[in-house]
Amino acid sequence: MTGADRLRRWHRHNHGLVDRARRDRGQSGAEYAAMVGVVSLVVAGIVGLSVPADEATGLKSAVCRILHPLSGAEACSSGDYAGDGDGNGGDGGDTGGGGGPGDPFVPNGDPFEPARCLLSQDQTKTTVVIQILFIKISSSETVKLQQWSDGTVTLERVTEVGGGVTASISAGIPGLKDWGGSAKLSGTYLAGSGSGGQWLFNGNKSGDPQADLAANLEDAQQFTEYLKAQDKCNSRPAGPRSSELGMICGYHAGKKKPDLEPEKAPDVDITKTSTEASGNVSFGGKFKSNGKGGKDAGKSDGPKDLGKISGEVLNGTMTEDVVVMRTNTGVNAGKITFIYTFTVKGSAGAGGVATGERMQQVAVTYDAAAYDEEEKNDDPHHPEKLVITTSQEAGGGGGVKVEGGANAGPVTIDVGGGGGSTESRIHTETAELILDNDADSTAVEDWLRGRGDDPASNPLPSPSDAAEVPDSDAGPLEHLLHDKGKLSRLDYKANTDWWNASLGIGFGISAGQFSLGFKLFGIDITHEEKNQTITGDPTYATGPKNGGARPWVEWKNCTRTKPIPT
Repeated sequence: MTGADRLRRWHRHNHGLVDRARRDRGQSGAEYAAMVGVVSLVVAGIVGLSVPADEATGLKSAVCRILHPLSGAEACSSGDYAGDGDGNGGDGGDTGGGGGPGDPFVPNGDPFEPARCLLSQDQTKTTVVIQILFIKISSSETVKLQQWSDGTVTLERVTEVGGGVTASISAGIPGLKDWGGSAKLSGTYLAGSGSGGQWLFNGNKSGDPQADLAANLEDAQQFTEYLKAQDKCNSRPAGPRSSELGMICGYHAGKKKPDLEPEKAPDVDITKTSTEASGNVSFGGKFKSNGKGGKDAGKSDGPKDLGKISGEVLNGTMTEDVVVMRTNTGVNAGKITFIYTFTVKGSAGAGGVATGERMQQVAVTYDAAAYDEEEKNDDPHHPEKLVITTSQEAGGGGGVKVEGGANAGPVTIDVGGGGGSTESRIHTETAELILDNDADSTAVEDWLRGRGDDPASNPLPSPSDAAEVPDSDAGPLEHLLHDKGKLSRLDYKANTDWWNASLGIGFGISAGQFSLGFKLFGIDITHEEKNQTITGDPTYATGPKNGGARPWVEWKNCTRTKPIPT
């Protein structure tokens, strides 16, 4: 079965969000242009699923007034308009009681307590997207420096290159024509591949995780400087004595290595496919001629569009990713992991005054050799591990993203850019299940492939739900997660600094409110630096107690070590 087939099956388990999105999309399209309906759907979904209740009301009302100007302020305030999210926080609610006073004390050694947690992460990502006609080519590099509660540090570096097709359509918003309001919908199919690895810094083992973390972090930072110096050596232009100069450069770069080198980065084959639907709303103005001038002075064919300038105030994106990781060396050598991710995200306000993101992810690991043999013989597969992760991020900050353009007949030239900084809160939940017998492995595989119970009545369980007593109609996977899963909840504060620059040359025509056309050439560069640090009270769900519920308790393997500022 291909990754795409698996994703389609997995989406049947997530039928609620996807099906509701499709229904709302049709309703909004009947009221306004199809574009506005999609943008409304995406942003309303983000607001309803990702923004805390005490922040959601005002933002939803503002979104309503932008996208549904004819509904009136009263309807927007009451939430009685098409595309309104349900306002529920999804998995973000504190349904398990947290780790506060009065919770039962659980000593270390509890088999349900995860061994470690992520304390902080510094991530830098640069993405370059080039578009020629309908062909889209992208490349990105992501570097992550991660601190873990057991005193270890990891440095991860992944590069991805992909290609695919893309198309978009834009329309003016009825009722806001004089404001220059417009909406845009774009769709992209992108398939690509990636490569990378992870270095593990765990050479300092004093028995004190806090001291080990400080020492291993220092080694990791020093090793990062070595990698930067080595990159400069590798990128030296060819020429006379280039080989000799390269050896000298490498020698000096090697001096930057720490005394305790990390464990060798594993060799991992990575392939990734993505599909994306996005929309945005912008406001601005157009420049028009008076239709007179030159040899045609005194004659007028009516005003002509010369260009525009606009600022984005609302955007939303839905992304589906399938990543396949085949590990050839390291502790996970011989394993193949499929990672399915569904993400909804967006922002509202000039430059992203309010932002939100909701993510659901399923990762399934198999023995690679056994999986290949089973695939060859069309035999059932036997997963060894299942990890379900949900996260939601909400916050805001300052910034700006603008676009300016000029028209020369049917040819348009657009230049855009912007930058800003946001502060946000991230809530994550994880359920990890080791499948150490055939019965459990088969139950998970049946769930993935949609066998057994009706997938519509057996959706993706959340870690918080797995801690509750299963309902009478709960499926086999829900029982497995409740009985054997390691369940944990974490909160982070995050700061993201970003900038963007773009250039596009297009060809198109306008027909009333709609603009139809295609891009002849375009380039878009985005750079993002994100730092997240653990906060709040990390908790995990201990084993089932009287009545079957699993109480949330302090995660001591997580709280024993504090992150070190970088």
